[in-house]
Amino acid sequence: MTELNRALKAAAEKGLISADRVNDLAAFLSAQGVCAGTAKTSASRYDETLPDAQAVEESEQPRFLRGFHDILITIGVAVVLVGLWGMGGAILVLPAIILLAEILVRRQRLALPAVALTLALVHWVGLAAYDVLAAGQRAWMDESDEVLAYVCAFPVAIGLFYWRYRVPLSFALFLLSIATVAVAFVFLALGKALGVNFILETHPLLAAAILFVAGLAIFALAMRYDISDPHRQTLRSDIAFWLHLAAAPALLYATLGFIVVWWRGEVDLGQAVAIIFLVAIFMTIGLVIDRRAFVTSGLLSLGAAIWTILQKSGASLDTYVFVVFAVVGLTVLVIGIFWQPLRRAAMSLLPPAITARLHAVR
Repeated sequence: MTELNRALKAAAEKGLISADRVNDLAAFLSAQGVCAGTAKTSASRYDETLPDAQAVEESEQPRFLRGFHDILITIGVAVVLVGLWGMGGAILVLPAIILLAEILVRRQRLALPAVALTLALVHWVGLAAYDVLAAGQRAWMDESDEVLAYVCAFPVAIGLFYWRYRVPLSFALFLLSIATVAVAFVFLALGKALGVNFILETHPLLAAAILFVAGLAIFALAMRYDISDPHRQTLRSDIAFWLHLAAAPALLYATLGFIVVWWRGEVDLGQAVAIIFLVAIFMTIGLVIDRRAFVTSGLLSLGAAIWTILQKSGASLDTYVFVVFAVVGLTVLVIGIFWQPLRRAAMSLLPPAITARLHAVR
């Protein structure tokens, strides 16, 4: 077997090409004068000239930023949409979003502008739904009904956008909007059954349990896409990235709801220690699944918990403000710099049946 055949066979084993096409592709490349030795030499030069290339491949790198061209086009998209919104409002913006999506996403397949246009559509739907509800408000509609009606506006519009343009963010937002509608419906049904308007205030533990189940469902979807693409070579990995970005804070703050009513801002010393322990668990999960969203989502809570501990200990204000910044910043640096060694240590505690289905440790 030649080096070219070996390389193509390895590509087939990784799922890059189909196994039944290896021989045909080898014959075609040989006929074109391509040989494995040349490829190997090029790869060697590539390693010599770009020593950070492997580090880039090993990192969590979603494919929505491919160069400054994308950034330039995205700036243009943002400026145009803001200008059109100021001149004609939502009536002009929606056709512009569709037109730009046809050119930049469907034809040119630009990644960052696709993200910007998806977010612009979400913003448009949000404001349009609010205006419609405000204009057609009825006396029988209470606040919970309005919330449910408002969130129901998102899945159809975002789902159609994904169907047309296949943007990973739009599909992730479509799934998240369905989860939001489900949570809003459950809150509304329980509120009516219990005779309350704001279940978060009257039954915080029940609300935390509902939000935890929703966050767990989003996390399960994200892991499904991650496991289906462990090498992170397809758009399924990008969908998982966006889902993890939503699942991490959703799970964190839902779990915090069992420890403290976090929206009231009342935290004692024991709860602060529990929050630090919880954030550490989430950071460990992020290391295991190789997703940094589970690290960044807990930084605010970590800082608030350290603040509470220092405050309860009687430290002066000038002292503990900077201590909080220093500790949180140092945590980020340590985890970021030693990500791979820390991940290897975390993965070593798990059975091979689990680690084999996750993103490989470098």
